[in-house]
Amino acid sequence: MDHDCIVIGGGLVGSAVAYGLSRQYQKVAILDGGDRSFRASRGNFGLVWVQGKGWDFPPYAQWCLKASNLWPEFSRRLGDETGTDLCYQRNGGMHFCVNEAEWDERKRILEQNARHTGGKFQYEMLDHAALMEKLPNISNAVVGASYSHQDGHVDPLSLLHALHQGINRQAVSYVPDQAVSDMRREGGEFRVVSNGKDYTAGKVVLCAGLGNQRLGEMVGMNIPVVVERGQLMITERIKPFLDWPTLQVRQTGQGTVQIGDSHEDVGLNDGTDPVILKKIAQRAVSIFPFLARVRLVRAWGALRIMTPDGNPIYQKSEAYPGAYAVTCHSGVTLAAIHAGPVAEWIGGKNEDPLFNQFGTDRFHV
Repeated sequence: MDHDCIVIGGGLVGSAVAYGLSRQYQKVAILDGGDRSFRASRGNFGLVWVQGKGWDFPPYAQWCLKASNLWPEFSRRLGDETGTDLCYQRNGGMHFCVNEAEWDERKRILEQNARHTGGKFQYEMLDHAALMEKLPNISNAVVGASYSHQDGHVDPLSLLHALHQGINRQAVSYVPDQAVSDMRREGGEFRVVSNGKDYTAGKVVLCAGLGNQRLGEMVGMNIPVVVERGQLMITERIKPFLDWPTLQVRQTGQGTVQIGDSHEDVGLNDGTDPVILKKIAQRAVSIFPFLARVRLVRAWGALRIMTPDGNPIYQKSEAYPGAYAVTCHSGVTLAAIHAGPVAEWIGGKNEDPLFNQFGTDRFHV
């Protein structure tokens, strides 16, 4: 047997799981895709977010809060080990409301979040006057915002870089440009065939995003995947004006401004659409009017890996013991929990009771 565990997929999800497994002294290999693969890890907003998540699914609300609470120690340890500044901050986050209907809906959602977590999720609703004290540049058109001190943000590319540095330090075997064509369990071990070469391990973990549906069928799992495109724009560097991340606008540690928040059903098209970009820009300017004078540097689209209900899947195969699947669209928020409790679950150390809520059987009731 070549390895204790093979992780298929080397994005934020697969890298975090492999990092956590390697810290348990597991001998791990990552079979990753190539540069032309669809990759959500290089096209996200970098939020470590709690508010609003799981408002209609209590286990996910609890899961995100748990992940956020693990992030400070996870960030410190990973940064110390690799010497990489993740630009992680947990100074709270905001969601802007531009009319009374949005304000009322946001308040209702966050009340649900608080109930689902037994009051552990904490938030405030800031009216326009309270918001102006924190953000003098805010438009008069903004009614207010929700705020939670439990939210934060990170540089997602620095996070991915640090995870790969971390797995390299742990002697994880990273094999890029792979295309898995077959996977089967023989004689108590898994044999994975990729690019004509065999890899063997006691366990396999599917973290291949859009590829999980096809790979899951090889090991007796039905992993439903839904594709959603998000588009982002980034500006030139400007002086600091926004100390808190938001769902629509985020100023990075380098001074650039990310503008986003689109949700599009366009299949496997990860390009950009001028009409959607215009809407995104108009909303950002309606919140911060001075952004109309700031130059855009680039724009891109990326595909989010969603599930039918928007919540993560953590599944182990009944037909092929030792095969696991991890599918989610919150690779940044959940990175700390993937490197911790999820890796421990796969490694056979601990099993959080919440895992039972994230299986695929919830889609077949």
